[in-house]
Amino acid sequence: MKYYLSRNNYLNNDMDIIDLHDPSRVNRNPDDVKILLDNGNFVQDEFTISQIELRFYQEKIDEKLGPYSLITSFVKTNQGTIEMIYDEGFLGSDALSRAYGFLTTNLGLSALVLRSVISIRGKISD
Repeated sequence: MKYYLSRNNYLNNDMDIIDLHDPSRVNRNPDDVKILLDNGNFVQDEFTISQIELRFYQEKIDEKLGPYSLITSFVKTNQGTIEMIYDEGFLGSDALSRAYGFLTTNLGLSALVLRSVISIRGKISD
């Protein structure tokens, strides 16, 4: 079962969605951020994408396995924002840099935008 924490921005009727089973996992500032798009004007269907980030949250450190990390994607559109899981687990110390590299060299950005738009569209129609 998937849980959503959503907040309507009543000034401009936008939706802010946190698409995680436990939204409290991102109730703090991320430990690191990689910006994929800033002040953009990328159009996907009826959505204009202006900002895309990867956000890194270190949740715990295991003596044998190392840091347990949560990496989320954050996408800002003209119809709201969405933050959702991109990857998590014992990913190593350079997990955010590797995820950023993968997205920017393997057409991953396109899939990330499409996944975000589908999620926002689904939540708006609920």
